Amino acid sequence: MFKDVQNISIEDYNYPLPDERIAKYPLAERDASKLLVLNNDTISSSYFRNIGDFLPKDSLLVFNETKVVRARLQFTKESGAAIEIFCLEPITGDGDYQLAFGSASPSRWKCLVGNSRRWKNETLCRDVTPVASQNVTPVASQNVTPVASQNVTLYAKRIEKNDNYSVIEFSWEPSELSFAEILESAGEIPLPPYLHREAEESDRERYQTVFAKYEGSVAAPTAGLHFTNNLITELKDKGISFEEVTLHVGAGTFRPVSSETIGEHEMHSETIVVKKSCIENLIRNCNKTIIPVGTTSMRTIESLYWIGLMLIEEGMEERQLHLQQWFPYKERDVMASAEESLSAILEYLNRHDMNELHASTALMIAPSCKINIAKALITNFHQPKSTLLLLVSALIGDKWKDVYQYALDNDFRFLSYGDSCLFL
Repeated sequence: MFKDVQNISIEDYNYPLPDERIAKYPLAERDASKLLVLNNDTISSSYFRNIGDFLPKDSLLVFNETKVVRARLQFTKESGAAIEIFCLEPITGDGDYQLAFGSASPSRWKCLVGNSRRWKNETLCRDVTPVASQNVTPVASQNVTPVASQNVTLYAKRIEKNDNYSVIEFSWEPSELSFAEILESAGEIPLPPYLHREAEESDRERYQTVFAKYEGSVAAPTAGLHFTNNLITELKDKGISFEEVTLHVGAGTFRPVSSETIGEHEMHSETIVVKKSCIENLIRNCNKTIIPVGTTSMRTIESLYWIGLMLIEEGMEERQLHLQQWFPYKERDVMASAEESLSAILEYLNRHDMNELHASTALMIAPSCKINIAKALITNFHQPKSTLLLLVSALIGDKWKDVYQYALDNDFRFLSYGDSCLFL
């Protein structure tokens, strides 16, 4: 099975996507997007605000409550050369996002650097324009207070340069401000590159879900962008329940597979945080319809299954938990049930007196990868030749081709700000 999945040709997951079908901007109303429904091999269409008409009554929707951070920072050298720094993941705080965002000066991060060749060893410097003087209206769901009307200077020093990233130490004055406050005032929303436009102030709110809580992502869990607070209330009134997980979406989510076969593609690692109460709720609902909202939620809950199996196979000692890309494809005589695997995580947390699971995942969900917890999926339409399309295929098989052709034939909007699908 391992060799079979590695030999999958990514060309088999290609389709023609004209640029004009990519939604460059969101609709005025979040839940006004179109909804494609695949149910028992039958494809139909509706609008997202009607999704409650299609969800099974015992459904448990799983949201990714990560918040997109303003991770792009622009600097200008004295020579006039522009340097862009894209924050990927923290080193400060032992990689804990909340500790890193809450830290005072300095803060070290793994970053991508644009125009890197023009940046030698000098420290970059820029003034930060206070948000208060930018005529910006804070987003209600955000808990970060932007820099007040005071003079702020931000510095960037490159500590280390690797093939895939650079280690950058940021420092600032006044030093008591948090890095979250600095990013909120100095940074830009990192819109997906395929939108081919700069972020605008409206993206500050619309590229954030209404349930976003924890800073850390460089991309939105876009399937969640269709939900409104009113729609969530309506669904709860219909008996639909909700659960939250956190997966901090990395820049690798935008990276298409460039190799001929997926075995040559290295998955990006992403941080997941799941509360013990969530694990307990998933166990209670194992026999019901668990529906992740978006591929990031699906990647999280399916990673939970494999992390639980890893604990069963490798022992319960406390350690850094990392799920490797190909772990699910190992030959095994016996597989644990979803309940058994999740219970192993619960035992691990109890044994080490933890209330949250902190782990990382490089899981690649591709055809032949068994889906263990998710029974359905709410998602958007994804890029050709992407790992997200492989994930969709793992759930619905070759039916994805009919789904995408239907969407192309019926004027659905594609990618992050586009329309949505419900796979039952």
